[in-house]
Amino acid sequence: MRPDIHPAYQPVVYQDRATGDAFLTRSTATSGDTVEWEDGNTYPLIRVDITAYSHPYWTGAARVLDSAGAVEKFRRRYGERGGRS
Repeated sequence: MRPDIHPAYQPVVYQDRATGDAFLTRSTATSGDTVEWEDGNTYPLIRVDITAYSHPYWTGAARVLDSAGAVEKFRRRYGERGGRS
């Protein structure tokens, strides 16, 4: 890599706005806000709207589509067509 052209890759804390959960990772993102982490060090704090702590897919709150009900609704609306050969 060429020197002096890449942003600093440093530890930062990401915090979920919805749940308040936070995790420490490394990133090139920066922030003026800081937080004291569990290890006693101070890190930049980046607040995000959705993380795995609040995303419906990862929390199990995702809607499950009723595919069987959709098939029955289609059959009621359009009836049974001729059988397959």
